[in-house]
Amino acid sequence: MFKSLKFYIGATLDFGRLNSILAEFGYKRQEAVLNEGDFSRRGNLLDVFAFTFELPIRVEFSEDTITSIRTFDPAKGSILWDHQMVIVLPVKKVSAARSVSFSEQFPLENFVDIQIGDYVVHNEHGVGRFKGIERIKVGDKAKDHLVIEYDGGEKLFVPVESMHLVQKYIAFHVRRPKLHRLGSKEWQRIKQRARKGIEKLAWDLLSLQALRVSSVRDAFSPDTDWQHDFEKTFPYQETPDQVTTCGQVRADMETSRPMDRLICGDVGYGKTEVAMRAAFKAVMDDKQVAYLVPTTILAEQHFQNFSRRLKDFPVIVEMLSRFRTQSQQKAIVGRISQGSVDIVIGTHRLLSDDVRFKDLGLVIIDEEQRFGVKAKEKLKAIRLTTDVITLTATPIPRTLYMSLMGARDMSVINTPPENRLPITTIVVEYDDDILRQALTRELNRKGQVFILHNRIEDIGKLLEKIKRLVPAQTRIRVGHGRMPSSVLEEVMADFLQGKIDILLCTMIIESGIDIPNANTIIVNNAHTFGLSDLHQLRGRVGRFDRSAYAYFVIPRAASISTIAAKRLQALQEYSQLGAGFRIAMEDLEIRGAGNLLGSEQHGFINAVGFDLYCRLLKEAIATFKKIT
Repeated sequence: MFKSLKFYIGATLDFGRLNSILAEFGYKRQEAVLNEGDFSRRGNLLDVFAFTFELPIRVEFSEDTITSIRTFDPAKGSILWDHQMVIVLPVKKVSAARSVSFSEQFPLENFVDIQIGDYVVHNEHGVGRFKGIERIKVGDKAKDHLVIEYDGGEKLFVPVESMHLVQKYIAFHVRRPKLHRLGSKEWQRIKQRARKGIEKLAWDLLSLQALRVSSVRDAFSPDTDWQHDFEKTFPYQETPDQVTTCGQVRADMETSRPMDRLICGDVGYGKTEVAMRAAFKAVMDDKQVAYLVPTTILAEQHFQNFSRRLKDFPVIVEMLSRFRTQSQQKAIVGRISQGSVDIVIGTHRLLSDDVRFKDLGLVIIDEEQRFGVKAKEKLKAIRLTTDVITLTATPIPRTLYMSLMGARDMSVINTPPENRLPITTIVVEYDDDILRQALTRELNRKGQVFILHNRIEDIGKLLEKIKRLVPAQTRIRVGHGRMPSSVLEEVMADFLQGKIDILLCTMIIESGIDIPNANTIIVNNAHTFGLSDLHQLRGRVGRFDRSAYAYFVIPRAASISTIAAKRLQALQEYSQLGAGFRIAMEDLEIRGAGNLLGSEQHGFINAVGFDLYCRLLKEAIATFKKIT
């Protein structure tokens, strides 16, 4: 059905013939691999920037046998991840493939990273356990086969040419999956039930898209000179992905159908700037903008940032949250209905019945999954007639992104900001000396520190301990959600303005807080958090060109669960820039999929595994698009 080149550890390939095979696949030999479609050879190393890959791979040979396969960073040459098996597709699909509809047979994920003992899914036979690779004689030739063990000890031998039908079993629960029996009809029944549920989701997504396409509004005007002046106030260099995403948003707004674009990007990768530019563009056409965020703290930060960036432009920005008194809120709501507020930033308070806009042109939603059912229903209605941008820092696994592309407008910001450094991640038992050292290093370079302790009941005890570890003149404040709004607002404003050295707080800082001068975070009792939460918290530091440190502290001599230990290990292992996408696949609670698909789809993912789920979803979307 499609051409492919299969690399796997222990494979024996004619190293000399690889040049001609890659050339036949549309690859060009270069001195160094920088772009998709490049390959190079030096000694026993083959570098390939394969079609659809985000980064190139380096395949190392000993004579004609593959000894390692690794993803590497072409800019620095540093090795990032090891792989077991890789599927390399031609750069340009052969014409025959163009006429073939997408089916579950086509791989979405090019890496088959399975270890002996892992649970795997074979598209046609279901869930088994990978036992390794064996060389088996077929006719007069010995060929490599993947060995998968099923219920009752039965074994399936899969030729390596068919490895694209096998993927690691990933789901949203930690229970062991049930092994299927070879030859029974149970797997086909399970797959058929999942297929029907997936087809319903695909149809719903495409129906919503069709409704939006049939809705018409006046197209936004092309960018003005003021738009260019505003964009110049961005204090950093845009990344290539930011430029691309801004272009996609601009194109959406300048058509006559309402925009509904999801922007995914790791923490600190510049999604807010894309939203800011869209907001400014909407205001230039005399439209109002609502920016919806999940926490009061984040609303405050965005309000400060917008106010600072817009100070030289005649744009009125307001904030609606519990940091405003009842009388202030009433006055702001009145001005919104009169049209004298251009941009309003707020929490779910923005969705209250009393908030009516004179001419709402754009709604920006930060982390939609953090809002309740009623809020989501309101947003669903808004989507049909108003432009909507949804931002999420929960990484979307590439396979899900590829399967949804036909049904949703999505942008992914993968490139880290210029000069951004990876965050040094340290998992450690509680130790006064280590904490003193971490605090002293940050304070000595005039930086600020987050200390996160998520129990209000005993946060005071930790405060006393911290005071004993730092000089007497150190400015320490506590912040948590049960404090009076006016006090919490004052604490956060002081921290933002550098008037506080150490902020001891609860999870109120989890989403989006961006303080370039805060480059050390200490998370106490780290074993009690989910992996996605820990990754988000780590993203609160390292937002600038200064080295940053994240300490994940566990109690001394405490017995932590195996799952918690695995989370912390994954966090340490995936600490390089852009690691969120690897973490999303490690984390058994992949919140990104839940955000996009809804909870009822989780059962289908558990039944057939994440990779096959994505293939079936892409197949359903492709089929329905042909029909419609």
